[in-house]
Amino acid sequence: MATKFHVKRNDQVVVIAGSHKGKAGKILEIVASKSRARVEGVAMMKRHLKKSQEHPQGTIAEREGTVHISNLMLQSVFDASKRKKASA
Repeated sequence: MATKFHVKRNDQVVVIAGSHKGKAGKILEIVASKSRARVEGVAMMKRHLKKSQEHPQGTIAEREGTVHISNLMLQSVFDASKRKKASA
């Protein structure tokens, strides 16, 4: 049976806890097995790519890491809550 989360792909969310608290973005992917989500522009990590046809010198690519689902809140809920007033 699939696990049900309070957020889904393409939702606008705000990170409410952890080292990326306050950042917002769109959910790109849900990793259900680990209860984590990949959010656009949040938890960026560097990936070293070795030399290849398209990168003859090799390169360091930046891409999104994952954030635990419990640390995410829908943007609409966040805007309606008192959390927004506290951080403003």
